[in-house]
Amino acid sequence: QLQLVESGGGLVQPGGSLRLSCAASGFTLDYYSIHWFRQAPGKEREGVSCITSSGSSRNYADSVKGRFSISRDNAKKTAYLQMNSLKPEDTAVYYCAAEAGECGRYPELWGQGTLVTVSS
Repeated sequence: QLQLVESGGGLVQPGGSLRLSCAASGFTLDYYSIHWFRQAPGKEREGVSCITSSGSSRNYADSVKGRFSISRDNAKKTAYLQMNSLKPEDTAVYYCAAEAGECGRYPELWGQGTLVTVSS
């Protein structure tokens, strides 16, 4: 069974940091770009970041540029989202997703999401 499993969410104070992980099972990540999306309560899902299969290219939403960093370790079949200087408006369910392309298409496979809450 092909699966993506996110972990690392939780409650953090404003200004704090979290690292989300996205682990693949049942397939290799080598040929997939990995996206991170988020959905805040009452809002539409939005793209946060994407990294190509080789890791050579990354992009970020304007709202997280300079604070979030995406990376991947294909040998561990895991991608990461390092989130620093967190703000209350970063509160959302975060999803990772795999795309059989180079950060140019809607992903085909999604994880179940992990909740990030930024609050004092």
